[in-house]
Amino acid sequence: MLVISVICSFRKLTIEHITHILYIPAASVWFTYSLPKIIPITNNENGTISDRVRHFEAKLSVGCLVNVKFGEMLLYGLLLLSLSFWTSHSVFKIPLKMFAGKFNASVQLDLRPLRKNQSAVESGLSLASDPAGIVDFLDMINNLKEDSGRGYYMQMVIGTPGQTLDILVDTGSSNFAVAAAAHPYITHYYNRALSSTYQSSSRGVAVKYTQGEWEGELGTDRIAIPQGPSGTITINIAAILTSEGFFLPGINWQGILGFAYPLLARPDPSVEPFFNSVVRQTGIPDVFSLQMCGAGVSASTTADPAGGSLIMGGVEPTLYQGSVWYTPVLEEWYYQVEVLKLEVGTQNLNLDCKEYNSDKAIVDSGTTLLRLPGNVFSAVVEAIMQTSLIEDFSAGFFDGTKLACWMKGETPWRLFPKISIYLRATNTSQSFRITILPQLYVQPVTDIDGTLDCFRFGISPSANGLVIGATVMEGFYVIFDRAQKRVGFAVSTCAENGGVPFAEIAGPFLAEGVASDCTSGVPLREPVMWVIAYALMGICALVLIVLLILLILPCRRHREGEITDESSLVRHRIK
Repeated sequence: MLVISVICSFRKLTIEHITHILYIPAASVWFTYSLPKIIPITNNENGTISDRVRHFEAKLSVGCLVNVKFGEMLLYGLLLLSLSFWTSHSVFKIPLKMFAGKFNASVQLDLRPLRKNQSAVESGLSLASDPAGIVDFLDMINNLKEDSGRGYYMQMVIGTPGQTLDILVDTGSSNFAVAAAAHPYITHYYNRALSSTYQSSSRGVAVKYTQGEWEGELGTDRIAIPQGPSGTITINIAAILTSEGFFLPGINWQGILGFAYPLLARPDPSVEPFFNSVVRQTGIPDVFSLQMCGAGVSASTTADPAGGSLIMGGVEPTLYQGSVWYTPVLEEWYYQVEVLKLEVGTQNLNLDCKEYNSDKAIVDSGTTLLRLPGNVFSAVVEAIMQTSLIEDFSAGFFDGTKLACWMKGETPWRLFPKISIYLRATNTSQSFRITILPQLYVQPVTDIDGTLDCFRFGISPSANGLVIGATVMEGFYVIFDRAQKRVGFAVSTCAENGGVPFAEIAGPFLAEGVASDCTSGVPLREPVMWVIAYALMGICALVLIVLLILLILPCRRHREGEITDESSLVRHRIK
């Protein structure tokens, strides 16, 4: 039983799972409940800060050391007086203020006009509009809006007659769920009673995310996407009836659209995810791609929100520049990839590659920040502090409890290094490198009194593996090629300023000195643990049944002078 208790705790199974196999009054099974999910919204525990900031401490200091060398020289009898300036490295103490608190925000950037990428067309990587008229990728451009660090959402029409809702796009989960009851933080919800095409399955469903959870009822209904594949599609839909910490104050969306694989669907993988249904019913290719244009502008700006594009059915070449590099999907649950190494500036962290893939490494649009396993996070922060031009930097900036503020007009990005992630290529003996500039991970959040610009750190520690979230994805056009089990990266056309991109991509590199499998030794995956846990609980149930039978059956052996369960003493006391 101790073994079963440990297994149950490790797998984080709910009591529903256990009672399906074992319902014995005498059994006592101890376990911890927590549904695994990397998400979302990620990120409120990743260092986001509340709108009310109570205090901040100011640290303003400026120092500059300039060594200037003057020299004189004689040239063949002509006396010339000259000044020779020898530049030396200057040490700056940047004026900043550490601003304590929490704030839920991301960053955004003005889009520049999209331009055609002819080389991509010639390479055959992109798919033009579908001949059958089911999809037109140009119609899908700019079909996303960013919600100030709380993800990217798109408009959907649900039911008959149609009810229009804004739905969060999440590649780190698999359920399509919408608010079906009033909630103080949302303006409207999906009313099942008003839809003539809604059909209830009478099955309950509950999902718990990294932050927030909800419960509801499964059913089916028809949906249409104004800027998506044409026509209507019948899909599984979870009607959210109760929630806690899922809908946040001021959000602009009323549901979540999971794009991951069926293994993550709740309550079980038999619930077909949204995109699986779209592919099956429309016949479009099993590919979708994302451009998230939220890099570079403060979340507190009053300008129009940043946008983005979700292309269902293929790749739109106007949304990226340069080459597309692909990495294999290791396992079809999350979009799990293999990270080989990390660099800060030109400094290799020199960690065992298994550290980067501890638990798993995934690509998740529903997670706001770049999340790193604890040891990796510590190594990255240490490397940044060593290479940054900022001295005496408060640790509160890196752990997400403080904002770093500079005088208006002082951009801090030149003070920080680039960060590079090496991914295994489809040719497994090679790798490629995706690089984010400081503009992506030192993120503008707000200003104070019109005199200070404040920034947050777009990287956070994780207990659930490495998550390539919006901090990285906003620099790239990301292609989820499910048909060929791979994820592609190319530099996004909207992540730039003045023609200078905020991201870079390079390769191929030989994967020398890197283990052939950086995921070996990683804890067993969810489907395997299901099988093991249920099998062991089944064995435990059989043993308990036998023991209970032996306890219930009366002992029929009598020995002179012994008191048995059939003795007058026991029987009379029971009576």
